[in-house]
Amino acid sequence: MDEYSISTLFIILGVLLLLSAFFSGSETALMALNRYRLRHLANKGHRGAQMAQNLLEKPDRLIGLILLGNNVVNLIASPLAAYLGYRLYGEVGVASATALFIVAVLIFAEVTPKTLAALHSEKIAFPAVYVFTPLQYIAYPFVVFINAISNTILRLFGVSLERDSLSSLSQDELRTVVKEAGGLIPRKHQKMLIGILELESVTVEDIMIPRNEVQGIDLDNDWDNIREQIVNTAFTRMPAFHENLDNVVGFVHLRKILPQIIEDELSLDELKQELREPYFIPEGTSLNRQLLNFQRERRRIGLVVDEYGDIQGLVTLEDLLEEIVGEFTNDPATLHIDIHPQDDGSYVVDGSTHVRDVNKALQWHLHDDGPRTINGLVLEQLETIPEAGTTVLIDGYPIEIIRILNNSVRTVRIKPKVKSANQVQD
Repeated sequence: MDEYSISTLFIILGVLLLLSAFFSGSETALMALNRYRLRHLANKGHRGAQMAQNLLEKPDRLIGLILLGNNVVNLIASPLAAYLGYRLYGEVGVASATALFIVAVLIFAEVTPKTLAALHSEKIAFPAVYVFTPLQYIAYPFVVFINAISNTILRLFGVSLERDSLSSLSQDELRTVVKEAGGLIPRKHQKMLIGILELESVTVEDIMIPRNEVQGIDLDNDWDNIREQIVNTAFTRMPAFHENLDNVVGFVHLRKILPQIIEDELSLDELKQELREPYFIPEGTSLNRQLLNFQRERRRIGLVVDEYGDIQGLVTLEDLLEEIVGEFTNDPATLHIDIHPQDDGSYVVDGSTHVRDVNKALQWHLHDDGPRTINGLVLEQLETIPEAGTTVLIDGYPIEIIRILNNSVRTVRIKPKVKSANQVQD
């Protein structure tokens, strides 16, 4: 290489460093591409995204190609740097040039381009694929040979070589993606999407109206009382039964019969003819499944039954949809009729209120993987029927029992979460 001038050799060395930086940066950029965005762009016809997706379908070959090019460039550049050192300073310049070359490679061909590629993966990866796509055919024999050896070594260590360029996200991972979407998805829409994801893990008994709170029409009552109940009720549909809910006959759509009731043109027998057969839902049914069942059966209301066929409560389509879109108000005073805010910052809560309702209304974190009601939560903690005035700390929330009736906690006062148990005295 004595016939080449020093300046020419420096230019060649600079070009080799640029090529090394290109290989290093493009490798990081291609591997840092968001696979879901890549698929989206490819489906929209983005040429660079389509080519990148094709290359990433066989990542071992792509990495082999990039490393082959990178190593070939560095192997050529290293002796060239040493030769330049020799030309300039003799034997002493060889060691100095080699050290300077290593530093230059680390800074200009590794750290800098890889950092830039990680921050702007698409801007670097998409142009790079126009180089790697034809290059993979040119270097195919060498890449296949290298991959055959490396894959054999991986198999010896028990590493699976099955590839999945776009592995499925779990429910928790997808929930995290939605939460971290930031300004890309409005806050309200994020809550709705998370509500949809949670439909599979929530069951009908988590949202049902408990049996003792179900309001229905007792067909054995006096007709005048039934008529007054229909006129004054706030519900659109109600179950009709004889004596109690165990003898349910069907559901009545009050909006259909209300004009006749007001005009006194409907009798009890005619009311019975308007009943639609009852619809029962097995306990443990997920909300996701029940939503589909409501749609298939063209129903909006159903009674939840246990394994013995006993009625446990009532679920409506509105209750189910509220798990997705949320309640219709953010005011804790009106969010749930059994949650009453107090001037001191505490809340007086009915013992039959669901723990999930309290958590949703107040943005608290009482555990709801056991008992479903506040009454059950307190009894589980104390393992006995408490007396009024007793205070218990559950998940950091001080709960004072205000009223006991029929061996159950009827009313409690719950204060916001404290920092430590030592701050609460019984």
